[in-house]
Amino acid sequence: MVRTYRSRSVLKTVAALAGASVLLAACGGGDSDSTDPGSSDVAAGSSVGVTDDSIKLGTHMPLTGVAAPGYSEIPTGQKAYFDYVNANGGINGRMIDYTVRDDTYNPATTSQVTNQLVLQDEIFGMIGGLGTPTHSAVVDFLNEEEVPDMFVSSGALAWDNPEEYPWTFGWQPNYEVEGKIIGKYISEEFPDAKVGLFLQGDDFGRDGAAGAKQFLEDQIVAEVSYTPGNTDVGPQIAELQGAGADFVIGFNVPSYTALSQLVSLRLNYQPKWFYSNVGSDVTLVGSLLNRFSKGAVADGGLLNGIYTTKYLPTVEDADNPWTQLFTKVWDEHGDGGAMSNFRIYGMAQAYTLVSALQAAGEDLTREGLIQAVEKSGAEFEGPWLAPLDYSEESHRGISGVSVGQIEGVSYKELVPVQTTDSGDVEISPYDAEPFTPTEDGLPDAG
Repeated sequence: MVRTYRSRSVLKTVAALAGASVLLAACGGGDSDSTDPGSSDVAAGSSVGVTDDSIKLGTHMPLTGVAAPGYSEIPTGQKAYFDYVNANGGINGRMIDYTVRDDTYNPATTSQVTNQLVLQDEIFGMIGGLGTPTHSAVVDFLNEEEVPDMFVSSGALAWDNPEEYPWTFGWQPNYEVEGKIIGKYISEEFPDAKVGLFLQGDDFGRDGAAGAKQFLEDQIVAEVSYTPGNTDVGPQIAELQGAGADFVIGFNVPSYTALSQLVSLRLNYQPKWFYSNVGSDVTLVGSLLNRFSKGAVADGGLLNGIYTTKYLPTVEDADNPWTQLFTKVWDEHGDGGAMSNFRIYGMAQAYTLVSALQAAGEDLTREGLIQAVEKSGAEFEGPWLAPLDYSEESHRGISGVSVGQIEGVSYKELVPVQTTDSGDVEISPYDAEPFTPTEDGLPDAG
């Protein structure tokens, strides 16, 4: 027996009368007889958030707080692309109704706003909820409530767990995959390097380190981590320096790229740096360097020569047809701010979800959306540089990255796109022709 919209409404009403919405969130309300998303009985599935003329989507994002710089631009990119889709007829005639709630990158607040999105706003699905610690606070609830949890804005391995989290899908390359490709590159190109690891103290850092260690275990001389929110990373950088690390890999968010660079400058510590894709946006890090140094460091010049990875086209790729499409979308439907790589990220996520909604068909249900991604998601065409890996067994998303070096504000590719998976799966080159957008800039409905 499928848990229907009607029974969910009853549960909400009882919870409201009892003043116990928090308890409902904690308990989830997952009935033992609810339909598994792998079932073929899609017609009986949940259509919460869907009407004849609309599809209600939502997300949690840090619109304010310490993580807001850069990340607060992602939902503006999502909204711009959804508005573009609406202006071109929507999804099978349905307009996308998109709600963003600010969680300030605080897991407790993430839980509150996700409850609002699911129980009050009655969204059809979540799109791109941001952050490893924040989304970890709500992934159980979303799966218990059987809400499609699409394309999490985090590369943690946790999102690729169809058995435990059948309603959740990753999207960007997971951090272990990225760490493996980084580790292989350094082991081959810098076999005598003394490697240090600068890690965020959660799954972000741990997953990235696990990948890098597969190739660099014997070269690592120090491993340090920071707690998000604690801005004093002096002891960690001093420990790396004291251990003689001359090549440091950072799995960290942009603010800690800036902090690590400023502390290294103060200590006259000059290793080579390889920052994961998350922490390497030159424009954003440059603005943070300027702010944190109170103008002593004007821009991102300190990042010149650092190594990083790439899995989407960027603003700097002016000739790339995807960058041109997303620039057009932003010019027509953006909020007036400058185009950025975070907005491209948001538009690329939205493009993926529109592909999935189209594949799910006119009789849209939550179960049908999950089935559509598992069945045909690996065939979705879009701006990603490596193929998507979606199936009943895999919810991981983009399967690889390229390796490059920052020159000014541009990315110089050193190693073309490579793909792999977690664990001891080999790393392989990926040399297929890139996808190009359709003439109308909408996913091909097939």
